[in-house]
Amino acid sequence: MSEKSANQKPAKETPTFEENLNHLEEIVTSLEKGNVPLEEALSQFKQGVALSHDLQVKLTEAEKTLAQMMNDDDQTEPFEVSEDDKNE
Repeated sequence: MSEKSANQKPAKETPTFEENLNHLEEIVTSLEKGNVPLEEALSQFKQGVALSHDLQVKLTEAEKTLAQMMNDDDQTEPFEVSEDDKNE
């Protein structure tokens, strides 16, 4: 093995949904404390918005996948909230 290939870092893996969610929570906590310089706060906010968008996209994709799987098995039933549940 050559020196170059031995020192190469593995390709960056795409973060999981949970990792992105944890990172977003860290950003929110940092911004809520309010002791971040303005430039860094703007950068974190921008990153948080991007993470939030990515998380929403993944949730929507998961929802579509589950709906498709249920449709394939003809097991889908519309979810209806009963009047009793609405009043609780």
